Amino acid sequence: MRKIWLFFTSNWHMKKLLIEAYFLLAWARVLKALPFSRVSHFLGAQMNETSFVIEAENIRIVKQISHAIHIMSKYTFWESKCLVKAIAAMKMLERRQLDSTLYLGTAKDENGEMIAHAWLRSGPLYLTGAEEMKKFVTVNTFARKVEVFIK
Repeated sequence: MRKIWLFFTSNWHMKKLLIEAYFLLAWARVLKALPFSRVSHFLGAQMNETSFVIEAENIRIVKQISHAIHIMSKYTFWESKCLVKAIAAMKMLERRQLDSTLYLGTAKDENGEMIAHAWLRSGPLYLTGAEEMKKFVTVNTFARKVEVFIK
């Protein structure tokens, strides 16, 4: 009940971000179910990174998107782990014309089995997966640079 109360007492801007995050987590989960070769072109320019520079006025929105993704990923009826969260956050950034880089990494667990992880960065800020990223070796990056067209 407390969490429902928190949602209804949030400001309208945050409510919209939470709802957007929920639907984009669902969309990203569908993408994750597809063969990676069909999805990878959507993720951006392979083996590239975006700039580590971000305009000061965009820092707040990047942090809000990260917060919304982390909150809503706990309430999905489907699995919303690292790759799903990274893709959903990437799309939220793209909608706001903000660049991002998605990282894919691998490591071995305590049993020697190969494990994978994904994390997302915009400017110097890591939106998803930062708590685990140092344990993984980056094997691929996808730069999603948003093109702004001036009419």
